[in-house]
This record gives sequence, C-alpha cells and structure tokens, in this order.
Amino acid sequence: MNRHALGVLEFRQVLEKVAGRASSELGRERVMELIPGAQVGLAQAELQRVEEMARFLDRHRDWPLPDIPDARSALGRLGLEGSVLEPAELYSLGRLLTSGGVLKDVLSKAGPELPGLVALREGLHKDRAVEKEIQRVVDRDGTVLDSASRELGRIRARFRQLHGKVVQALEKLLRSLPDRILVPDASVTIREGRYVIPIRREGRREVGGAVLDESATGATLFIEPPIALELMGELRELQREEAREILRILREQTDAIRPSHPLLEASQEALVAFDSLYARARAALAWEGTAPTLLPAGTQEMEIIHGRHPLLLSKGEGEVVPFDLRLEPGERVLVVSGPNTGGKSVFLKALGLIAALAQSGVIPPVGKGTRFPLFSEVFADIGDEQSIVESLSTFSAHLANLREIVGEADRESLVLIDEMGTGTDPQEGAALSRAILEDLVERGTLTVVTSHLGALKRLDTPGSGVVNASLQFDPDRIEPTYQLLKGRPGRSYGLAIARRLGFPLDLLDRAERHLPKDEARMEELLATLEREELQAARLVDSLTIERAQTEHLKEGLQEREEELKSRERTARARAQEEARQLLLDA
Repeated sequence: MNRHALGVLEFRQVLEKVAGRASSELGRERVMELIPGAQVGLAQAELQRVEEMARFLDRHRDWPLPDIPDARSALGRLGLEGSVLEPAELYSLGRLLTSGGVLKDVLSKAGPELPGLVALREGLHKDRAVEKEIQRVVDRDGTVLDSASRELGRIRARFRQLHGKVVQALEKLLRSLPDRILVPDASVTIREGRYVIPIRREGRREVGGAVLDESATGATLFIEPPIALELMGELRELQREEAREILRILREQTDAIRPSHPLLEASQEALVAFDSLYARARAALAWEGTAPTLLPAGTQEMEIIHGRHPLLLSKGEGEVVPFDLRLEPGERVLVVSGPNTGGKSVFLKALGLIAALAQSGVIPPVGKGTRFPLFSEVFADIGDEQSIVESLSTFSAHLANLREIVGEADRESLVLIDEMGTGTDPQEGAALSRAILEDLVERGTLTVVTSHLGALKRLDTPGSGVVNASLQFDPDRIEPTYQLLKGRPGRSYGLAIARRLGFPLDLLDRAERHLPKDEARMEELLATLEREELQAARLVDSLTIERAQTEHLKEGLQEREEELKSRERTARARAQEEARQLLLDA
C-alpha cells in the first residue's frame, strides 16, 4: 500500500493512538511498525489473535501486564562467545525471566478457544532457579551485591573497615591542627577518589602531603596528608581485588546463562508480540470494534456496518455518527455528494483507514457483520496537495494523483477521490471525471468519490456500475446529521447556507434565477425528498419513544397488579388464620 495514501489517510496518527495503549516502549515500537499486508489468511489470522486478546482482557479486567524490559543489548552480547555481561544487562535478563514466567503462568489458564495466546505461551521462557540466582547477584541499579560471593563480601567488609580507619585518622588530624590554619566547618572529603582535608594555604608546609585541589580564590587547599597516602595504597589494592572478583562473578553468570540464549530471545519476542496484541485489543475495546471478514482481493462485495473514523473517536468530542455501507457486486463507483462541512472527506478517510487497519492486524471501529475484500493497493486523492517545491497548483497536484490512479489501479484496488472535478472549468472537470470513472468501472476498481458536480450525480443509471450517496443534512437547521444515505445524491446547500449567514435576499433570489432549470428542478426534488425523509425519521423516533414509554407504563401496571394480588393473598390468609383461631377459642 503506497505511502502517499497512508499519509493522506493519517494512518500513522491512528497507529500512534493504538501504540499509546501498549505497556512498554518495545510494544509501542512494534505497533508503529505495522503496515497493511497483502495476504488475506495472514491478515485475518492476526485479527483473530487481537480478538482473542480482547476476550482475554475482558475476563481479566484488573490484571496488570507484567513489566517488559528491553533486553536487546544484553541478548546481543550474550550471543557473542566469550562475552561478559555488564551488571545492568544481567539484571535486564533477570527481569525478562520474571516477566516471561509471570505471563506464562497467567496464560496457562487460556484454553483451546484462545489458540493464538496459547501459541505465544509456548514461546515464553521460565527458569525460576536462574532468575533467583541473578537476583542474588545484581540489583536494579546495576550493582553487584555483596551476596554475589563470599570473597566479594569479605573484600567489601575489609574496604569499609579501612575506609572508616582513614576517615577517623584524618578527623583526628583535623582536631589536632591549630585554628590559624583551619577553615570554618572543615571536614574530611574526597577529591578524585582520594581522601583530603581543607586547610588555609599558609598551613601547607605544616601539614605536608599532596595538594589535590584548591578553592576558587586559592585561599583554601585540599591536601592528602601522609597518613592518608599510607592507607590509600591498601584501599586501592582492595579496589583492584573487588574489580577482579566482580569480573569473575559476571563471567561465571554469563557463561551459566549463555546456553539459554535462544530461549531468552524467543521469550523477549513473545513478550513484545503480546504487548502489541495488548495495545491493539485495548484500542478495539475502546472504540467497540469487531474483527471484519476479509474477502479475497478482487471480490466485488463490500458491507461496512457501524463504521466510524478512529481519530474522531479518540478525540472524544461528542457522539461520532456511524455509517452503514453496502455495495452490491455490480456497484463499482460510489459518488457521494452534499454540502461542505457535511463529513464527506471524513467518510472517505474512514473508509480507507478501515481497510488499512484491518490489513495491518488492527481491528477497525466497525460492527459485527462487516466484510470487504483485501486491497492490494489504496489510492487516495484527498485534500489540498499543492506543492510549491514542485511548482504544482492544487489542480495540477490532483491531476498528478489521478494520472497515477489511471495508470496503476486495477480490480484489486481501492480508489478514494475527494472533490473530484474541481479546480478547473466545471464542464471540463466533469468530462474528465466522467471519463475516469467510466474507465474505473470497466476495470472493476472499487472507487468512492465526493463531488458537487451535477454531471457526476447523473451517472447513476441502471447497469452503469455507478451509485449515488449523500450525507444527510437537516434542511430546517441547515446543519449536517452525518447519516450516510445510499441511493440518492445530496444537495450542495450553497444558497441555503448563504441565506442563513445573512446574505441579502434580493441577491439570493437573483442567484436562484441564474440556476439552470434542470439543476433547479433537481435541487427542488431533492429538497422535498429530504424534508419527507427527515419528517419520517422524526416520526419513527417519536414512535420509538412513545413505545418505550408505553412499555414502561405497562411494566408499572403489571408490577402494581402483582402487588395488589400479593396483598390480597396476604389479607385472605390472615382472615383465615383469625377465623381458625376463633374456632379454637370457642
């Protein structure tokens, strides 16, 4: 699927929304790598796995996904014979074992009805013994712990002891020095890894030792006294011993875990794949999407139920009106007309995104029963693509896109064209558009275009392969309802909108007189039809509300009747008991 179309459709922006639902950076990266596939079986299988994950999450709503570390660097070095892992790298492999083990245990509850997740479980590696050994050796800060070996513990204990001895000796020296060479609040400090005391410059000869630093003014010197020099030799030897022992420990740990390298790599991959599915399933649940049925490329059939634009859903700004679209095998071109701001461009992008997402393994925001063919290519000419760099006008940019469509589109393609035929003389634009659409019908290319041109609306004739559609507009309120209506063209509402914006009435009357008679007649017929349809829709809504109210009243009356019957039964039983008691007392 060409990058131009994916860019116009804002495919990457949708992926960013989906990727934001992953739990790890690796999972986010994996989602952002998704591209539309060209094989029906693979795409459908991936949608099935996402649907499985959605069912799994629905059953485990409060379950947190385990931490997924980025152990790629550690795994890369582990695969090199003779390499020694750094402490932080070893710790990342420990985290990998922990996460893999936790997820493997959770997925052990997944039954045969979740085959995709069961397959992922097989790739997860669990080794509690190695995991505990790594936890014994290193911590989350990448520090090799004293518990890593008895020798390391001994070295560090001696180091701490000697460190305390050095500090005590220097503190004693400070207390013995005369006030005239001491600086206020003097204390033992460290410069360049060596122990020093601060004194006034004039006390240098009296203290002796090496000057390692001085203050900005030069008045204070930081001196390493002779006693510190004597003890530092032993400290440095201990540091060398510590480094040698740490290297030995890390080499031992690396060599011990190296045979598990393939298993750890597979576990990392399974965790990332799980997180990618996790993000896509959460997105599908959020926008209430259902996996569509993908048909073989070139199938002349399409049905989208409750389709919505994913970016509109992610904004959460009010209700997003869904659309239903069914194209029969002979219907190859859909011409969508209607006013500007009516949602035509959004509808085009939603169609393209639904196809691209599904072929990428992302369940799009559609309802159950949605089915459409896999598209080997999607072409999109949507929006103003004027190019200053290439010296192209808006119309020339559209022509460049149309030339590509005419040259490459076939029966396995989806073509989306916004505002077809505009940007030039209306008659020439209509003639060129008609020729292109007729050619696409002959090729069997599924094409959806939006247009204001009356000539394109009149292409919808029996056997033409072209069918009209419109996005409903409320003529009374002069505002869109965004309901897709297949089978009839839409009005442009240019004069009606101008009237609402306060244009002079005499000017509008003159404009109406300038309309061609056939155009004026069509607008009048469409206006009448729209009003009747809108009235019918409002009547249906009203009847639906009345029916619901009637059902509510009916339920209330039934409850009241049951209550009265219950009270009657209680009263009758009480009366019988009282009568019986009277007989017993007589």
